Amino acid sequence: MSDGKEGFRADWAQKDFYQVLGVKKDATADEIKKAYRKLARANHPDSNPGDTAKHDRFKAVAEAYDVVGDADKRTKYDEMRELYGSGARGGFGGGGAGGGFNLDDLLRDRAGSGGGFGDMFGDLFGGGGRRGGGQQVRRPSKGADVETTATISFTDAMDGVTISLRLASDSPCPACSGTGGKPGTKPHICPQCDGAGYVTVSTGGAFAMNETCPHCGGRQLVYDEACPTCHGSGRGTSARSIQARIPAGVKDGQRIRVRGKGSAGENGGPAGDLFVVVKVSPHRLFARKGDNLTLTVPVSFDEAALGADIKVPTLGGAPVTLKIPAGTPNGRTFRVRGKGVRRADGTYGDLLATVEVQVPAVLDQAAREAVQAYREAMASKPLRANLFEAGA
Repeated sequence: MSDGKEGFRADWAQKDFYQVLGVKKDATADEIKKAYRKLARANHPDSNPGDTAKHDRFKAVAEAYDVVGDADKRTKYDEMRELYGSGARGGFGGGGAGGGFNLDDLLRDRAGSGGGFGDMFGDLFGGGGRRGGGQQVRRPSKGADVETTATISFTDAMDGVTISLRLASDSPCPACSGTGGKPGTKPHICPQCDGAGYVTVSTGGAFAMNETCPHCGGRQLVYDEACPTCHGSGRGTSARSIQARIPAGVKDGQRIRVRGKGSAGENGGPAGDLFVVVKVSPHRLFARKGDNLTLTVPVSFDEAALGADIKVPTLGGAPVTLKIPAGTPNGRTFRVRGKGVRRADGTYGDLLATVEVQVPAVLDQAAREAVQAYREAMASKPLRANLFEAGA
């Protein structure tokens, strides 16, 4: 069901919150608060790491104070227990012999009556705005994400590689076991939030919102002296090593997410994620253009002029034969299918080989005579004749 029943737990009607706090039903608000502080201090998880019994006791105390520590809730709670006094003898929940009541039925009746006890219980136990008291146990929260940089070779970027990373990560301070207090000192209830872990801030008009207490950071307890190792943060730094898989085809500057390898969560929450920024070292021969590899191939003048079959390398594979047609100009690019970057779907890009015609810096006598003969043969066909035509 909904409407007033979110967060409602029928078993609360059978709990004696006064007994949980160790006070009488007619105890004053100050007596209830004093009892709560004493029990919360004695059973708080920060003061009793690893003691599950005291952790459970702390939750029960917080639950009780959430209701009877607030004047409005306490009034409704007392009215409910007085009205259903037989609930302790089985009146709640069963609805069988003995004239017991079923709270689910009562709450369901609210839909038709437009109010009544369903409203009262919804206000008391529901998820609406809370005043005073407050939820004492913080919810689990995800840890922070962490970012690091890793440099890999060009070949590893193309093929994929598993790398080992050594990280400095947040962990409970070894000196104070995560409490944030100086070892040997005792905590006390935060005076600013009164142990709630949050404060209520007005947003104007009739609206207000809860924010984490700035004094205790939501811990509910504070220490007069902060831990000298972590300066009160409760967090330490420890080195750890992890393995991260870098997929094939990763680009320079790409961020790879490794889930669950960030900072540890709070209160049992999940760890954050690790983001690895990949830096790819340049290759001696190859470069990358999208999913294609690029390669500059030197060719001689005679190969470009007369044509030739030449061998060119591939990245991580056997050489391939590139057919250079006669009359190939400098800068022409040839495509070799399937010899490029491996894509995520398992297919490959291409290798783009660009020819670069080489001009020898030094000619021996035979080569010089051959070039001279070529010049004489081409004398009747000057290359720059069109530069001087009329109207040019």
